[in-house]
Amino acid sequence: MTDTPDHTPTPEERKARAEAAMRAAEAAAGALDGRDAPEPAPRSSPQPPPEPAGGPEEGLRALGGLFAETGVPAALASRAMARLGPGAAGRLREDPWRLLSVPGVQPGQADHFARALLGEDARPGDPRRGGALVLHLLTEAARQGHTVTPAADVLSALERLRFPDPPRAVEAALDEAEVLSLTEEPEFDEEAFEDGAEPPEPEETLGPARWALAEEAAAEGFQRLTLTAVPLLDEAALKGLRDGLPEDRSLALTAALRTGVSILCGAPEGLARTVTEIAAAAASQGVRTAVAAPTDRAAADLAAAVPGGAAQGFAVTSLHRLLEPREDPSAAPGAVLYERGEQRPFDLDLVIVTDGAALDVELCAVLTEACPDGAHLVLCREPGAPPPAGPGRPLDDLEASETVPVVALDPEPPSGPLGAITDAVRGGELAAVDAPGHEVVIVPAEDAGEAVHRAVQLVADSIPRALGIPVEDVQVVAPAAGGEAGAGALNAALKARLNPGPGAFGGMDPGDRVVVAAPLPQAPLGETGVVTGGGPHGLEVGFPGGAAVVAPAEASRLRHGWAVPVALARGTRRPAVVAVLGADGLSRPLVATAFGLARRHLSVVQAAGPALARAVREDGAPARRTRLARLVAQ
Repeated sequence: MTDTPDHTPTPEERKARAEAAMRAAEAAAGALDGRDAPEPAPRSSPQPPPEPAGGPEEGLRALGGLFAETGVPAALASRAMARLGPGAAGRLREDPWRLLSVPGVQPGQADHFARALLGEDARPGDPRRGGALVLHLLTEAARQGHTVTPAADVLSALERLRFPDPPRAVEAALDEAEVLSLTEEPEFDEEAFEDGAEPPEPEETLGPARWALAEEAAAEGFQRLTLTAVPLLDEAALKGLRDGLPEDRSLALTAALRTGVSILCGAPEGLARTVTEIAAAAASQGVRTAVAAPTDRAAADLAAAVPGGAAQGFAVTSLHRLLEPREDPSAAPGAVLYERGEQRPFDLDLVIVTDGAALDVELCAVLTEACPDGAHLVLCREPGAPPPAGPGRPLDDLEASETVPVVALDPEPPSGPLGAITDAVRGGELAAVDAPGHEVVIVPAEDAGEAVHRAVQLVADSIPRALGIPVEDVQVVAPAAGGEAGAGALNAALKARLNPGPGAFGGMDPGDRVVVAAPLPQAPLGETGVVTGGGPHGLEVGFPGGAAVVAPAEASRLRHGWAVPVALARGTRRPAVVAVLGADGLSRPLVATAFGLARRHLSVVQAAGPALARAVREDGAPARRTRLARLVAQ
């Protein structure tokens, strides 16, 4: 049975599904023992981006001159450079509607810029405008997590934007090769087939080429790892490792060592313990093993908790470090290139990713391509985890494809008040918990303004004074960056209280906490650090993985980080968490994730009223339109 919003499988169903998938995989592995593993399908390498015109400083000066000429705010220059590269000014003169690809720019603003630059030649039906509008619509959909959008929806949106010939706009976007047209075959309806009804027509969808190709690459990677996998240990060795283990952890170990790809589900403490047990058991038998966490901070925390530490014989690092990011001037603007990939795969037999649910389709594609033939990949997730910050939902789609074993760890009694409230939310209930040590505190707020005020009080005074947890160990989280009580508003108030300053370096001052809002070569998505200095050469930041200089063109990937959206905070737990919850953007997965980030203390600034309990009771994560489940199952 496929999981749907109306059906969540029981542990017994998951266990049966895992056992069935493993039996099938073991049979396939036996067949592979007697012959060579199949060669993966050849893949073409992406073409390098065009050589940028001039260096960053020259490009920024040219862009500043263009924006001054056309009345565009100078503050937009760094974002435009980050998206369009050092040759941004030339590219915009050639096609002014490219401005629409810069985050935050709306169609009306791009039209205004085009009129300022082209005068009467800026026409509503210009194919360049049409192509830019299509890409903008699909990019906005991608920000909501979708990798594809029905073509009919795009045409309707173009009509609302008053483009005179919507099909021509789609053709223009396809000609630029930044958008792909895809055909979605309808799912087989057995009842309709038996009634003799005409089968539905395939649906045409459109997707940004970046995400559509990544989704296909991820699917190919999962298929290749499944087909090329053979057991990492013989049956006798595996039986010895399983002896004495509870059934759920025995199943998890078997899946990891006998199948190419598997999914492991469980609460944070149980997951961490099981992951380190699997890694230690595999390493003890000579299996080259690595455990990959979402951030360097999370990796350090996990490594510190491993009994015996490095003596266990397996690596614990962030996925970002495992992939070996590199600074490369040929990289497309906004992209991170990695040393590890199809041409230089990992020197590993087993890779365990502690928060597989956080992988978007692009990072998932990079990861699977970096795993060599025969390697085993274990993707972990907490129950009801929200989808990734980027497009797609690879782990949900992989599970829905029913092509890999899914092992659910047996539930454990909650560990104290923090575990109790998080477990209750996962179960759809916002329950009061007994917290004699002030592990959980609910702080009501009448409106967004009071919520921000209360959050600042908690961070700057109440938590350090009452609990002895320093400000550096307190993380504020919110459902989103925007809004009157979102991460942006919270950071403005927290900076004014904790580290007031003029924003000397692109809005930042030494002592400011920052978060990586888009991956950098120096740090992964969601990593936090502290600004130590800056200048024309860039912003100097101390990250958990070491000191870094972030170039001016890349500084737009950083945000103030005293408060962060839950999507960026996930996977890295902190001693104290202040969750500021207004009425907007709430869902059960988001609230459970926010609460689960706290190790010692959780303060909930409750500005949502009855909407919070309603969201926990009723709301799952919003649906995403994706193709990966179908692609993997082909």
